Amino acid sequence: MLETSRRDILRRRIRRIVAATIAYNVVEAIIALAAGSVASSAALIGFGLDSIVEVLSAAAVAWQFAAPDPERREKTALRVIAVSFFGLAAYVSVDAVLSLVGMREADHSPVGIVLAAVSLVIMPGLSWLERRTGRELGSASAIADSKQTLICSYLSAALLVGLLLNALLGWAWADSVAALVIAVFAVREGLEAWKGESCTVPVSALTGEREVEACECCAPTH
Repeated sequence: MLETSRRDILRRRIRRIVAATIAYNVVEAIIALAAGSVASSAALIGFGLDSIVEVLSAAAVAWQFAAPDPERREKTALRVIAVSFFGLAAYVSVDAVLSLVGMREADHSPVGIVLAAVSLVIMPGLSWLERRTGRELGSASAIADSKQTLICSYLSAALLVGLLLNALLGWAWADSVAALVIAVFAVREGLEAWKGESCTVPVSALTGEREVEACECCAPTH
């Protein structure tokens, strides 16, 4: 068991990490959505929406850890994170399909390329700090949020590749493929967050310290 003083330090650290994540993602969302609208880029718009989901996810964790007993709010925080992922996946998938069938075509976006490159540098560090702190604290929601931040890193890479292929080779379809990659990641992580909310799984399993064969709510009754 963690000492009370150490637990308080970790909770304050998570609040600071979450605040930094929210601040960066607000700026990222504004730039990505503006640039995506100008370039008709499904991938950039999806990336901007992912930034908004990241803000909602981080805000849910901030709300949780603002309480004297954060564990009581953990299920609600996980549900918010999961639903946000699913909403993102639905929107991005529709937008990407519309692009693939020729209803719109993405233009080049130098601003998007720079944004993706910067995010690819910043987001892994924020994710690592929150995940490390969440594991020590035993917080499933903090770890779920750190995974969402890490996804932003993966998506930054996918976005960067898609935008570069479009800019250098004229492959407009690469933008839509990058957007669909974003949607797939969102669905996967949304399911993981929802599983953490709906199943009675030990925190040690949710944080990756050990595995369980099945959650209690899915186990057969006797």
